[in-house]
Amino acid sequence: MRAFVFPGQGAQTIGMGKALADAYPAAQAVFDEVDEALGEKLSDLVWTGDIGDLTLTRNAQPALMATSLAAMRALEAEGVTIEAASFVAGHSLGEYSALAAAGAVSIADTARLLRIRGEAMQEAVPVGVGAMAVLLGMDFEQAIAVAEEAAQGEVCQAANDNDPSQVVVSGHKAAVERAVEIAKAKGAKRAMLLPVSAPFHSSLMAPAAEVMAGALADVTMVAPAVPLVANVRAEAVDADEIKTLLVEQVTGSVRWRESVQWMAAAGVTEAWEIGAGKALSGMVKRVDRSVATRAVGTPEDVVAAVAALNEG
Repeated sequence: MRAFVFPGQGAQTIGMGKALADAYPAAQAVFDEVDEALGEKLSDLVWTGDIGDLTLTRNAQPALMATSLAAMRALEAEGVTIEAASFVAGHSLGEYSALAAAGAVSIADTARLLRIRGEAMQEAVPVGVGAMAVLLGMDFEQAIAVAEEAAQGEVCQAANDNDPSQVVVSGHKAAVERAVEIAKAKGAKRAMLLPVSAPFHSSLMAPAAEVMAGALADVTMVAPAVPLVANVRAEAVDADEIKTLLVEQVTGSVRWRESVQWMAAAGVTEAWEIGAGKALSGMVKRVDRSVATRAVGTPEDVVAAVAALNEG
């Protein structure tokens, strides 16, 4: 049994998806559709722009989705449809990529939603007020304790439960900085601030959640072709819950470790990372080494994946 998983922010690189677009007209069409939906040549920024501009939340989110969908269209051009997976899941913004790949929402609407989401998340908290930090060598329960100790009347929450030894905390900058020092004192292998512009997946994102509730209400969404394992629930969810859960996801924790555990318990033995980078593949292996991983982000990856599927 197979899951298709879709990466989140941080996986972006200049040039991502270009080889796919050159090799597969259907992949090029994804970038064209995103450009048209946003009314700008985001593809130029993705392929030849400045990494600082690409990393801006408003750009990174639709760009990573476009790259994931380009990889999915390349797979489809080779005869591998979304139904080759039993589940889809995505890390934070990757959840939107998963839904678009599974046909629940159009690529154009997904691009517009992610532009709105990125801008709303950035505007929810002034630059410099919030921060995020990664704690390595600590599990989720330990990270929660660190965050609670660091809060001191401010917001500090365990935001991303990525794998058994990697948790991200989010909140007010001073509180997150305290969390880094407390984690080091408590034996974390490493604890460091992340180069992000806002405290994602914390209660400080409440204004962005309100914006997304309005934006999602205006978008047509149908049942995905395969079930979505949702970040905030760490299990497959009913189609009629998805919009509500996408709103909750803005302020809620990304329960990636538990999501992988749930999929493995449901019988998943392979996770294909569709899009840019290999970050999720590493997380999956650290959660459950019995789940084989495969990154599908280049034409060579697509050909190899199709060959492996046909052999199987």
